[in-house]
Amino acid sequence: MIGEDEKSKNNRTVLSLPLLFLMAISGCAVQTSAPEVNPKKDIRQSSPPATNRVDSPKPQPKATILQGEILGINDSETDSPIGSFDFRNFSYPSPRGWQDADSKQFSLKNGQRELTDEKIGMAYVATKFGDVTGDGQDEAFVILRVKTGGSAIPQIVYIYEWRNKRPELLWYFRTGDRADGGLKRVYEKNGDLVIELFGRDRYIFDQMETKKIVGDEQQLCCPTHFTRNVYKKKGHRFVLEGKRLTYSLEDKNAEPEKNMNEKRLEENRESRQ
Repeated sequence: MIGEDEKSKNNRTVLSLPLLFLMAISGCAVQTSAPEVNPKKDIRQSSPPATNRVDSPKPQPKATILQGEILGINDSETDSPIGSFDFRNFSYPSPRGWQDADSKQFSLKNGQRELTDEKIGMAYVATKFGDVTGDGQDEAFVILRVKTGGSAIPQIVYIYEWRNKRPELLWYFRTGDRADGGLKRVYEKNGDLVIELFGRDRYIFDQMETKKIVGDEQQLCCPTHFTRNVYKKKGHRFVLEGKRLTYSLEDKNAEPEKNMNEKRLEENRESRQ
């Protein structure tokens, strides 16, 4: 009995070896038959489909032109002695309506005068140069911004000449706010002082910008017109010379309109007749 048991055991062992070999082969066949992964294909499928669309540039707001010419480099340097003076640390006369209760002038320190409950704030903006007196030496056009505590940008322009080794005030004026008579540019041309204000038929009378004419309705942020005026120095004053020219900012080829205020008044008189 013992001999038969050992013989049958040996037979089972011999039979099991081929079976294990077949199982191993079939297991390998299962692994090698698995689908291969194509990395490039997966990347393309996970990425959004390519398009030929090109994002158009975002339109720039018109408000960017409000201070562009004032802060530009044109007329910002001079060889005249006044060019080395520090107007960021200086005292200025206050315009009417913005004077302190205890003083008619204010001082800048490092280009600033802080706004308080009792006093208006001021900030240095830029200085431009040009000879508007005919003496062969440039004058300084100092531009300050009034700090109102809001979004308004009224400004004051001070015209100084160099005399006795120090700046001497010739004239100063205040402007409106952005499209409502705000300052676009101040410069010298042919020996005259040229002042450009945003809005239709705007100009400086005495020390203040004039009121807007009938029909000049514009968004403060986005002026559509500006007025160019020429001032000539006569004695101790700068006097408006020639026509007040209103230019379109939207149509650069359009002819300027002359003295629009008088034209509107004449049209109103004719309509009432």
